[in-house]
Amino acid sequence: MSLEKLKPQIETIVANSEKTVDERLLAICELLEKHVEYYNWVGFYFRNGTKEELHLGPYVGAPTDHTIIPFGKGICGQVAVSNQNFVVPDVAAQDNYIACSITVKSEIVVPIFVNGENIGQIDIDSNTIDPFTEKDERFLEFVNKKIAEIL
Repeated sequence: MSLEKLKPQIETIVANSEKTVDERLLAICELLEKHVEYYNWVGFYFRNGTKEELHLGPYVGAPTDHTIIPFGKGICGQVAVSNQNFVVPDVAAQDNYIACSITVKSEIVVPIFVNGENIGQIDIDSNTIDPFTEKDERFLEFVNKKIAEIL
């Protein structure tokens, strides 16, 4: 399914106030992992209170030991500091990469902003080398803007 066709489904999930925020975030993870063939692990990390670390939120995919990530460490930790999207076409070529699974070949991380503050991010791993394009970045920015409305 094309990323554009997923946008109305994202809006529907976000608008469903009968579900908790975490339930809606998990539903978004499930939707993306199911309908984008190269999205093999989809999850959210959020700033852990006032600490300089990220805490794992809802996700789908293989279990991970990386439930807490210090700012600056790994791709997610770097995005927490830079406030910029980070696309890694080949994780084997990345120095500051935290290996979650031997099957992961690439990663994209896009920050979530609420009132101009980076409060978390969506993190997607792929078992394919270099699948992410600018369309993925723009789509995930759309997803995060919608999510920011309920955070």
